[in-house]
Amino acid sequence: MNCPICGKNHKVELKERKAITIIKGLKVEYDEKYYICPDSKGDNEFTTGSMENENLLNARNAYRKQKGLLTSYEIVEIRERYGLSQVDLSQVLGWGEATISRYESKAIQDAPYDNILRLIKNNPLVLYYFYIRNKENFNKNKEAVFLERINEELSKHGRENIARNKLESFYLNYMEPSITNGFQVLNIDKLELIINYLAKHVKYLYKVKLMKMLWYTDILFYQKNKKSLTGLVYQHANMGALPIGHDAILQLDNVVFEEELAEDYDNVRYHIMYNEKLDLKTLSNDEKSIIDSVITKFDTMKTKDVVDYMHAEEAYKKTKDGEIIDYNWAELIQF
Repeated sequence: MNCPICGKNHKVELKERKAITIIKGLKVEYDEKYYICPDSKGDNEFTTGSMENENLLNARNAYRKQKGLLTSYEIVEIRERYGLSQVDLSQVLGWGEATISRYESKAIQDAPYDNILRLIKNNPLVLYYFYIRNKENFNKNKEAVFLERINEELSKHGRENIARNKLESFYLNYMEPSITNGFQVLNIDKLELIINYLAKHVKYLYKVKLMKMLWYTDILFYQKNKKSLTGLVYQHANMGALPIGHDAILQLDNVVFEEELAEDYDNVRYHIMYNEKLDLKTLSNDEKSIIDSVITKFDTMKTKDVVDYMHAEEAYKKTKDGEIIDYNWAELIQF
């Protein structure tokens, strides 16, 4: 290529490194690409316009990941899954025509917009609802293909979406990041991963013990990162901290359990099993480190002992039945 460093036409070296920048006051690390002119010494690095755009996008996506937002690539994947252009998706959602284009290239979406995008990612029925509400703005020539894609997604993920919808319905009042959910909106994908990671490493994992281990995982992650892992909201219950919608958690498509008779033969208990279909490698080392510490603490403890341990927490002793146990209690956790 024509080298802007030496002014000659020759081969240049493509390099990649970790770079750090500040976005909206947050320090982020991202992958940065650049060229090297091998014929020059000293200041011999340069980038092209398209490379700078790619580097900026990498930086913004690194910021999105740190803030729990969908990346630009994930937004593209949602749009392409339904055969929509950037303008099409903006019109279906009732947004300005350039909104999706900006989110896929330069702008970082605010949390309310991200919540909507996350909902349509997980639930085709939500996207269909927006279509019904805004269809007068939609391209009529694309309606048939779009509705066919909606039906395909519903057929493919129907059972899973019903279970997800049920759990999400409990969280309609917790759609904004707050101290109640640990500044993390409900993340069902992450929840399923954590449950299966626990099931893989804890031999006798029953429902009550699972719910306590989820609370400790979330509260400890919040203690370290000022953000919970799952976005679950916990209430004070007789058996300790209990996630809102706990019964719906067991109905999730990727959560597997076996019903067993309890020792008194009068009650049924739910033995959580490992689902080999899930790729646990997507959990980060930081996330696994927190989960591993919870496993080390409670693995060999009986359910009653785990409950008693949780009952000794200030978060439990100073809240009442049915009261939300928010993430402020992370400061007083005894672990």
